[in-house]
Amino acid sequence: MKRAAWATRGRPGRSLRRGPLPAFAIERPPAARPRARRLLRWLAGGVLALGAAGGAAPAAESGRADLVNREVLRVCSDPADLPFSNEAQQGFENKIAELVAGELKLPLEYTWFPQATGFVRQTLFAKRCDLIIGFAQGDELVLNSNHYYRSSYALIYRQGQGLDGATTLADPRLKAKHIGIVAGTPPSDVIARLGLMQDARPYPLMVDRRFESPAERMIADIRSGEIDAGVLWGPIGGYFATRGGEKLTVTPLLEEAIGPRMAYRITFGVRNHEDDWKHKLNEILAKRQGDIDAILLDFGVPLLDEEMKPITAPRR
Repeated sequence: MKRAAWATRGRPGRSLRRGPLPAFAIERPPAARPRARRLLRWLAGGVLALGAAGGAAPAAESGRADLVNREVLRVCSDPADLPFSNEAQQGFENKIAELVAGELKLPLEYTWFPQATGFVRQTLFAKRCDLIIGFAQGDELVLNSNHYYRSSYALIYRQGQGLDGATTLADPRLKAKHIGIVAGTPPSDVIARLGLMQDARPYPLMVDRRFESPAERMIADIRSGEIDAGVLWGPIGGYFATRGGEKLTVTPLLEEAIGPRMAYRITFGVRNHEDDWKHKLNEILAKRQGDIDAILLDFGVPLLDEEMKPITAPRR
């Protein structure tokens, strides 16, 4: 049984993530400090006062209140953010949430809110939900679980157009090429340092995905020849590059010698001090890692192991 509830919100937010995932201190990309976050740091206006809530569990051993509802798995999610999530529950984070709910033997409920400034404050901190499925490791805004995947930004281009085999933004063949870049993400810093910004085409980072999809627009521009290549967060690029038209080459950027890192670990996010809840989720991640890998690979997510080598089959 799946239930959904909309979080109260004012003006529609604009997605800062999924191009979460941008520059984090430890395993997080720079400009989407609010994904990126995505993949991604979501800015919160402040923690709301924590009071008693129906369905909350008893106090943890630390003496701090555990606000996790033990009668239903309540997930904080974006209603229009494929390939991550949507209200129709078609994203890979939706599939992972279903897996977690199954392990807990609980019904699944969503609180929907755009991935934008205020997302954490209006959902997790407001006690409307207890789990964010995708959060960059190292972001202190929430308590991170163990990471369940690692990916990187990727270079995307059409085969047979002179860029086959390109694995770095420093490839000489990219000089004078029109490269699509999401403004404010780590790769934009690299492109600027390499002197490629003059011919680059920027796409907005902060949008409400219910109304606009810069990544899909970039992919369409690559296919039409409007731009020669593009750079997207791997899970986004891997998904859209194989849907809606000509299949594009997606190459993880793992060889950049300058600028911020391109690869980041992604975790579950829960409220700080809810360690028992985090440990329970870690148990599920360890038990079901292979099934999670299968979901991610099915969505085209470029997965990397701890040695930065591609993962092409589920780990068992």
